[in-house]
Amino acid sequence: MKQVLCPTCGKRVAWDQDSPWRPFCSERCKLIDLGEWFGENRRLPVEETELAETEGWNGQGGEDQE
Repeated sequence: MKQVLCPTCGKRVAWDQDSPWRPFCSERCKLIDLGEWFGENRRLPVEETELAETEGWNGQGGEDQE
């Protein structure tokens, strides 16, 4: 049986149908991880760009009017 490490606490978790929280070891660890995403402690890397350089952006929340 394949095992993985819980991303939150590092405990070994069986990777099968009987592990309802996989890859987490428990609902608690799953919710801790979710809270880190909501709190923006975790985020996906993105390339920073200037909003003014974005085509069609006028800085007012709408498209440029010509």
